[in-house]
Amino acid sequence: MLRAFVDFYRATILRQVEGLTDEQRAATLGPSTLTLAGILKHLTLVEHGWFRMALHDLPDAPWVGDGYESDPDWDFNSAVHDPWELLVSRFEEAVAESDAILDAALATPEGLDLVAEQEWHGMHVTLRWILVHLVEEYARHAGHADLIRESIDGATDL
Repeated sequence: MLRAFVDFYRATILRQVEGLTDEQRAATLGPSTLTLAGILKHLTLVEHGWFRMALHDLPDAPWVGDGYESDPDWDFNSAVHDPWELLVSRFEEAVAESDAILDAALATPEGLDLVAEQEWHGMHVTLRWILVHLVEEYARHAGHADLIRESIDGATDL
């Protein structure tokens, strides 16, 4: 059930940007600087952060670089300069890697109770906690994407 919710919101995020131009994907809503491109890049980092880094203490993706350390919103801010196809391919690669890591973790005796190797936010979380957190993270950003998309072209049934 947890995987189904995460997968649903992963697909929802991609559905929100179907058929839009680069300019539309860089559009903001009101005083916010949040963009659809930024949301996708952020969620790509979220996938890497929880599955690669927290769960298995692996290094971040090799493409994470320029400005990441100095700008806490690097993923959101830099995304508007990235080609859309690159953002989507990195997201899809991150999801595929996360799913492979998840499958391997679920095959261990600990399963959902597997404890992350790296401490994040002051605690060692379990795989179960990570999946519940991903549902929350994706749901929150899917809501943002709904509002941004509706402000661009009125679409509300995605």
